[in-house]
Amino acid sequence: MNRFLIILLFTFAASVANAQIGRPQQGGGMQLRSQSGDELSYLSPKEYVIGGTTVSGIKFLDKDIIVQISKLTTGDRITVPGDATSNALKFLWTQGLFDDVQLSGNVKGDSIFFVITVVERPRLTRMEFTGLKKGQITDIKEKLADKTGKIVNESLMSMTSAVIKKYFNEKGYLFTEVTYNQKKDTAETNNVVLIVNVDKKVKTKVEKISFEGNKDFKDKQLKKFLKKTKEHSSINIFRSGKFLEDKYEEDKRTMIAKMQDKGYRDAEIISDSVIKKANQRVDIQIKLHEGPKYYFGKVTWAGNAIYTTAALNELLAIKKGDEFSEEKLQKRLNGNPNGEDISTLYLNNGYLTFNVDPVQTRVYGDTIDLELRIYEGPQYTVNKISLKGNDITNDKVVMREIRTKPGQKFSKEAVVRTTREIAQLGNFDEAKTDVRPIPNPADGTVDIEYTVAEKPSDQIELSGGFGGGRIIGTLGLTFNNFSARNLFNLKEWKPLPKGDGQKLSVRGQTNGKSYQSYSFSFSEPWLGGKKPVYFGISAFTSLSSNDDVAKYYSYTDDQKYRIRLNGVTFSLGKRLKWPDDYFNLNHSINLQQYKLTNYPGFLFSSGTAYNFNLTEELSRNSVDAPIYPTSGSHIRLTIQLTPPYSLFNNINYSTATDRDKYRFTEYHKWKFEAQWYQRIVGKLVVKTQGQFGFLGQYNSATGQSAFERFKLGGDGMQGFDYLQGSEVIAMRGYENNNVTPIGYDPNIARNSGSPIFSKYIVETRYPLMTGQQATVFVLAFAEGGNSWNKFADFNPFNVRRSAGVGARIFLPIFGLLGIDWGYGFDNVYDTSTNMLKKSGGQFHFSIAQQLSGGF
Repeated sequence: MNRFLIILLFTFAASVANAQIGRPQQGGGMQLRSQSGDELSYLSPKEYVIGGTTVSGIKFLDKDIIVQISKLTTGDRITVPGDATSNALKFLWTQGLFDDVQLSGNVKGDSIFFVITVVERPRLTRMEFTGLKKGQITDIKEKLADKTGKIVNESLMSMTSAVIKKYFNEKGYLFTEVTYNQKKDTAETNNVVLIVNVDKKVKTKVEKISFEGNKDFKDKQLKKFLKKTKEHSSINIFRSGKFLEDKYEEDKRTMIAKMQDKGYRDAEIISDSVIKKANQRVDIQIKLHEGPKYYFGKVTWAGNAIYTTAALNELLAIKKGDEFSEEKLQKRLNGNPNGEDISTLYLNNGYLTFNVDPVQTRVYGDTIDLELRIYEGPQYTVNKISLKGNDITNDKVVMREIRTKPGQKFSKEAVVRTTREIAQLGNFDEAKTDVRPIPNPADGTVDIEYTVAEKPSDQIELSGGFGGGRIIGTLGLTFNNFSARNLFNLKEWKPLPKGDGQKLSVRGQTNGKSYQSYSFSFSEPWLGGKKPVYFGISAFTSLSSNDDVAKYYSYTDDQKYRIRLNGVTFSLGKRLKWPDDYFNLNHSINLQQYKLTNYPGFLFSSGTAYNFNLTEELSRNSVDAPIYPTSGSHIRLTIQLTPPYSLFNNINYSTATDRDKYRFTEYHKWKFEAQWYQRIVGKLVVKTQGQFGFLGQYNSATGQSAFERFKLGGDGMQGFDYLQGSEVIAMRGYENNNVTPIGYDPNIARNSGSPIFSKYIVETRYPLMTGQQATVFVLAFAEGGNSWNKFADFNPFNVRRSAGVGARIFLPIFGLLGIDWGYGFDNVYDTSTNMLKKSGGQFHFSIAQQLSGGF
């Protein structure tokens, strides 16, 4: 009976060892013999000293490690047969490294010598994927790159499946299935290629969201708190109901924060379940604990000496009986975006080490009393300002924008304004601008260190287009950090002298002999270097004619046409201090010449006209960033005036020739533009904009000016529209210059423009990428606008409407590139049929356009 039990126990131990591998054993076992060659009996175990253990069959693994795993260590005294030999097999099998393990031993005297013979499992050469797109394969291979060369076993495949399923779970595929096949690698003797078959199924959608434990909060209200996890709706196309695990986790935190913000400070999620269903959808069940609703009780202050309790209470704006909200309390103490909080009050007055600690002194019933314990600390004065990271831009260009000056009290507001002004320079990456106050408690001063990161700011415009039946080439160069003082210092040419914050721009556009246009501009934002006085000069010339065609077809003089425009502008501007220092006042003197020969579409076809005008522009720009603003506004009022020649030139305009009537252009021109930016939620920003333009006359006898009119519609780019005597105003959803007054000749309106226009925009923007290399955002818009020929016809609510979507990418070297698709809902003239028809869908492309989209 005892012999039978020993055999049975050993057989069970061996079977356990085999089971650990998770796959059939291929002939593994033990063979133990005495010195005479007789097999050792399990019924008569004896004690031996291990004389040595060797390993055979190994190609890749370390033999010494195999011996260590087996625990058959030379010099150990063991009983054979016994636990040591059976455990040796079990330990080796459980590693998952072998397809077969054999243990044999020879006895010599009182010593036994073991030989471990193994067949290694194959190693992984590579993985090949089926059922996936190229980009998905690339992403997954990066995550599994460390698996190459590993043993192919159940553990490897399990880990691989986990990585793949996690990857697709994050993208909303909760029912992903992974299976495997293997094929021999012909190049390696003991390697295999693992074929990974992935069936990600369809994106998981939420069938139903249910709540348990909520009393005061209705299910509908709680579902609204889950902003990014919604029930699928086949009716509402904007509510797809896709389930994304990371968004769900974020939504749960948001929901609890919203509940706590309503006064339920004890609100928490007890448990939640995501239940998979057979139709590849999920149900979400959330069990809540609401707790009672709390209210603010008595609020007292401690430690305040600088400001009175009444002043602090007024700024705190929390009264007894208000819903208790930790979020509201913290915003009023430390983090109001508008700067109307207790912390900012102190920090703007130099109290750099200020701190406030809200302590709940009493909780009774549904009321919480608070004591706000203040540490005011010393008042700090700015000592030293240092600047780091400006490798190209000269120190003075940045330092003159810094609002924190030595000797002044430390001010958080001044620091925030400084970071904005540095960003407005356009030479640095806003995301990498850093401010580090370094307090010196011993003397009550603070050093402030500003760190910036240069980014490419120069731009190139190189494009080709088609217009007037010809190919048009454009080359434009803009240097946004130019240095005129080093123009003759060849050592500073890299490739042009840089670092002084000046702007130099040159641009040329031509299609050969029939059209040429060239422009130049230079600006200095700090004329003289001591005050923010802006100086600018610009000039342009453009020519359009049919000389080449006329020569080919032998046109007569009456069939030839030509128009040349020349102009030069001098500008001088100043940053104002009243009403605040966001205001700027700019003065410009402009002189333009128009020379026409048989040119159609104007109020006159031949002659020379001059436009000498003075322009006054008052603007206020408080947007927080130049490329992707999220807050602030940009408002601009422009008045452009020419001398009233008709009042003193003694010309009878009713009988005057076109040459005399239009020789000196006279008008008064008014333009107004306002833009507002507001962050709605997260990174989503709403831009609203209104524009208005009016071209008036001093004398009704002269009629409206032939120049300086407005052309509304299209992408807003000048393009082949060489008529620089008109302003091109973008309006998506309509063809270029095609929003013309109803009831007037559309061809004249398209060529010369209209004297009155208005336009309104509501646009939502969302950034896909913001950084030094590029800024990319998508947008959706609704626009309304129109143009009129007489002020009597003007109606700001009678507009042509459009809506659509688009995208913008800002590359430092090219500027702003854009594409929009807009749908125009209202009628315009079809130039091919001269009939009214609905504008319909239009694509618009833009390059190097103004970021603000303004005048």
